[in-house]
Amino acid sequence: MAVARVLEWLFAFYFLAHIPITLLFDLQALLPGLYPSALTDMLTWYKTTFKDSLVANPEPWFRSFLYFEAFPQLFFFPVAAYAFWKGSCKWIRIPVIIYTTHVTTTVVPCLAQILFADFSNAKVPGPQSLQERLTLAAFYAPYLAIPLVMLLFVLFSSAYKPVEKKKKK
Repeated sequence: MAVARVLEWLFAFYFLAHIPITLLFDLQALLPGLYPSALTDMLTWYKTTFKDSLVANPEPWFRSFLYFEAFPQLFFFPVAAYAFWKGSCKWIRIPVIIYTTHVTTTVVPCLAQILFADFSNAKVPGPQSLQERLTLAAFYAPYLAIPLVMLLFVLFSSAYKPVEKKKKK
């Protein structure tokens, strides 16, 4: 099996897995009171255990990222999953470039906040030690790493190169 095909399946899984993550957890900050207690309890456990102050007390800049995830991205996930599952769908190249560029530029500020912010006087507890910061960053890092690999893949893979139109003489 070719490496390219394995990457396409990985990307399809990434998008399919992102649908329930977005619907069940990420959107709780935008739709408070809508979710059953089992899901809110799981999110509370996560926020408390890993001291994720971004999720526990989402600032307006972080909330704006969640709105983008809720609306344009959530509808894109099944389309992208289909395209990568099918494989070599050249039409997905430009939408993936837009998606991956957007996602990487939103994850970087999240990682910067986690790794470098001073949480000593924060409203909600944030990570204090290097270990706590790196553990929390590990939850966000795949959303930087996988889109970067995906971007490089669609930019440089021959399966996703745009078709050149021949000029008529």
